[in-house]
Amino acid sequence: MAPRTIRLRLGGAAAADRSYDITVGRGAIATLGANLAAAAARRSVVIADVAVAATHAAAAVAGLEAAGVDTARISVPAGESSKSPAEATRLWGELARLSVDRHTHVVAVGGGVVGDLAGFVAATFARGLPLWQVPTTLVAQVDSAIGGKTGINLEAGKNLVGAFWQPCGVVADIDTLATLPDREFTSGLAEVVKYGVILDADFFAWLETHAGGVRDRATEAVQHVVERSAALKAHVVERDERETSGLRAILNYGHTFAHAFETAAGYGTLLHGEAVAIGMTAAARLAESLGRVGPDFVARQDALLRALGLPVTAADLAWTPPAADDLLAIMGRDKKTVDGQLRFVLPSQIGHVELVDGIDATLVRGVLDS
Repeated sequence: MAPRTIRLRLGGAAAADRSYDITVGRGAIATLGANLAAAAARRSVVIADVAVAATHAAAAVAGLEAAGVDTARISVPAGESSKSPAEATRLWGELARLSVDRHTHVVAVGGGVVGDLAGFVAATFARGLPLWQVPTTLVAQVDSAIGGKTGINLEAGKNLVGAFWQPCGVVADIDTLATLPDREFTSGLAEVVKYGVILDADFFAWLETHAGGVRDRATEAVQHVVERSAALKAHVVERDERETSGLRAILNYGHTFAHAFETAAGYGTLLHGEAVAIGMTAAARLAESLGRVGPDFVARQDALLRALGLPVTAADLAWTPPAADDLLAIMGRDKKTVDGQLRFVLPSQIGHVELVDGIDATLVRGVLDS
C-alpha cells in the first residue's frame, strides 16, 4: 500500500508558503530525505524520543544524510514529563552549541510529547526554524503532529505555554506503529473516536463495524484510521488555523476534562488518550444532563470506546481522581475558559458538537462526582 498524500492548505497572503503535505502510509519515512532536499535544506537536527532513537530516528537520519542533508541528532527522555520548561531550555542550549542558524531544519521524531516540545523549541529558537513532524505514535499521527500547535506543560496545567508553528510537512509512516506497546496504540484510538463524534458520523459507524480489525492493527484498517483522521484534522485547521472562529475548538472534545485529569494525576500517570476517553465520557454525560443528547448517544459512545479497549471511567484504570472541586479549579485555568466561565465542547448528535459556555458548575461537579 503506497503512501498517500493529504494537502493541508492554509489561507492568507502566504498560503502557498505555509501549506504542506501530510504523507500517510507504509514506508513513508523513506520520503523524508527527498522532502527536505526539495525544500533546499542543507542541514537538519533530528530531535527524537529516546525510545525510537535507534530505530525510527536512525532511519530518518540515514535518509536525510543519503539525500545530502547534514544531520545532527538530540534525544529526549520518554514521557510527558519531558514537555517541560527545563527540557525546552536544555534543547535551546543544544541548538546553540550546534551553532544552529535559521536555515537549519528541525525534524521531530516520536510521539506527541516530542512533537509538541520540538515544535515549540523550533518556533522559539532564533525566532523560528523550519520544522518537520515525523510522528511514530497513533495519537501523534492522527492528531498532535498536524495543525501547528506546539507547547509545554507547567505544574499549573497542560499546554499552558506554547505557540502556533506550522510544520513544513508531516510524514506518518504507519509501519512505525508496529513497535508501539498495546497500551500506547489503544490510547491513540481515543482521538480517532473523537473525530467520528465531532465531524463524521459515517466514520463513527465504520469504527463500530471495524473495531476488531482496528484493535488488531490490520494494515488496511490502520491506514484508513490514520488517513481519515488526518484529513478531518486538516479540514478543520484549514478553516480555523488559530482558533479565532471557534471551529478548531471542536477538536478539544473531551479535553477540558482530560487535561484536568492528567494534571491532577501527575503527568505520565494517565496516557493522554486514556484521559481523553474518560473526558469524552464525562462530556457526553454533561451533554445528557443539559438535554443536548439522550442516553442512546452516551451508550453508543461508551460501547465504541470499550470495543476499542479504551476506559470510560477512572475505575477502569484503577485510578482514584481527586475531589470534584479540585478538578474544577484546574479546569478554571483551561485555555478555553473566558472571564472565569467554563466552556465545554458538547455533542448534539454523532457527527456534530458545539462550544457551549455558561454551564452551571453544579452540573459539572455532578458529572465528576459520578
